[in-house]
Amino acid sequence: MSPATLTRAPALLGVLIAAVLLTAGIAALGVDAAWADRLYAWQGGHWLARDAWWSAGLVHTGGRRLSIACWLAVVAAWALSWTGAVPRTWRAPLGYLLTAVPLACLLVAWLKLHTGIDCPWDLQRYGGARPWLSPLASRPATMGAAACFPAAHAAAGYAWVAAYFACSAAGPALRRWRHAALGTGLALGAVFGLVQQLRGAHFLSHDLWSLTLCWLVAAALARICLYAQLRDAERASNAMQPSAIAHRLREVHP
Repeated sequence: MSPATLTRAPALLGVLIAAVLLTAGIAALGVDAAWADRLYAWQGGHWLARDAWWSAGLVHTGGRRLSIACWLAVVAAWALSWTGAVPRTWRAPLGYLLTAVPLACLLVAWLKLHTGIDCPWDLQRYGGARPWLSPLASRPATMGAAACFPAAHAAAGYAWVAAYFACSAAGPALRRWRHAALGTGLALGAVFGLVQQLRGAHFLSHDLWSLTLCWLVAAALARICLYAQLRDAERASNAMQPSAIAHRLREVHP
C-alpha cells in the first residue's frame, strides 16, 4: 500500500476501527491489568522503576529532550531550505513534519487532561489510594482529577511516525529512508511507552491510543499538506505534456 493510500479516509477509518476493536479485546480479556500485575510483581510489589535514574532521568526526561532536539533540527533544516543549503524539494515535507509532530503531542496531552483516567500507581491494586474504575464509569468528585490516558510520553516518540510521510514526499533521496523513519518512530514510542509502564505511569491500552492518535494526525495532515500539493503539481505537469497540449488545441481548433 502506497503512503498516499494510507492517508485516505477509508485507511484512516480502518485504523480507528482496529484501535477500538483492540481496546475492546484488551478490556474483555483483562490484558491491561494482567500485564501491569506482571510488571508490578516482577519489581517485588513496588514500582521500583518509578524514580530510577535510567527510567525517570534517562528515558523520561532524556527522551522528551531528544524529541525536542529532533524537532529543533527539523526547524533548522527547514530554515536552511530557503538558503539552498538543504534541497528546496524538502521544504514542504519539513514544514509538514514541523506541524505534525507537535500537533500529535498536543492532541494527546489535551485528551489526557480531559479523559479522567488514573495511572496504575494511583490505584489500590498497585499500592495507591484510589479504587479501580471502569473507563465508562462516572468519576466521583471526591477522587480528585486523573490525567493518564492516553500516554503523553509515548506520543513524544510515536509522533515521529510522521517522518514516514515526510520522507515519502521529499523526493528519491529520502524516499528510500521512509521505512527506516517509520521504524524509528515506532521504536521510540515503544521504548518510551514500555518504560512508563514499568514506572507504573500507564497501562498498555494508553500506549495503543497514543500510537493511534499520532498515526491519524500524521496521515490526515499528510493528506492535506503533502499529497494534495503533489497531486496538483502532477496534474499541472501532465497538462504541459505535448499530448495534452495537442489535445487542447484540437478542442479549440477542431
